[in-house]
Amino acid sequence: MTIMAVATASPFAQQLRRWRSLRRISQLDLAIRAETSQRYLSFLEQGRSHPGRTMVVRLSESLGLSLRERNTLLLAAGYAPAFPESALDAPELGAVREAVETILHGHLPYPAVVTRPYGVLVAANAAFELLTEGCAPELLTGPPNVLRLALHPDGLAPRVLNLPEWGRHIVDSLRNRAAHSPDPELDALIAELTGYLPPVDPGPNHLGFAVPLRLRQGDAELRLITTLTSFATATDITLAELHLEAFLPADRPTADLLRARFAQD
Repeated sequence: MTIMAVATASPFAQQLRRWRSLRRISQLDLAIRAETSQRYLSFLEQGRSHPGRTMVVRLSESLGLSLRERNTLLLAAGYAPAFPESALDAPELGAVREAVETILHGHLPYPAVVTRPYGVLVAANAAFELLTEGCAPELLTGPPNVLRLALHPDGLAPRVLNLPEWGRHIVDSLRNRAAHSPDPELDALIAELTGYLPPVDPGPNHLGFAVPLRLRQGDAELRLITTLTSFATATDITLAELHLEAFLPADRPTADLLRARFAQD
């Protein structure tokens, strides 16, 4: 009787194949990007070869992994994480916090927020109260999740005049992120937010859901567009995962109303 040993792929090999599949990159393309051979990459994915730390870093960069995902791949290969994860109030992030506060204040009289995954509020300027008026107190505690706040029926949603279209823009952005970096927590948030949205019929002239926010403010209508900024060159996970979302007026009446409101306050 002969007993055959069945080889199982290492955690690193499994993760490497998974990420390459998610990115829809062939072995040859990834090998070229990482400056190695397709044969060696095939051996890595089969668990027949073990990569050096430098190769893991090169593969992570070539796959476009986040800093957190790069640390995970390093751990799977048996190496220590390369990128620290500091607390938001850590002394080493003090200069960054001051810079962010300056940016938020400088964006007045228009709203601006800083969030961490997935939409959890970290900081906001004084004009953010424009988006919290009339919202249920329980949505503003904890810290609040600005995505939930935007689409929840007890949040901003009743004041959004184009909720179906604007809400789909938010959900579609999250779906794209989930396809790029799957996460059960993100999937749960997408399902929750989708449940808040009414159906929408795009129609024959539909150009996509990236539309300005049309917000009722008293007897007026505000039209806002947004910009999203990330800290692309950060080497700290906490900082790299922050996003600055700034709201800008899409027309002159909106700009005039927000300036007048800020001056009055």
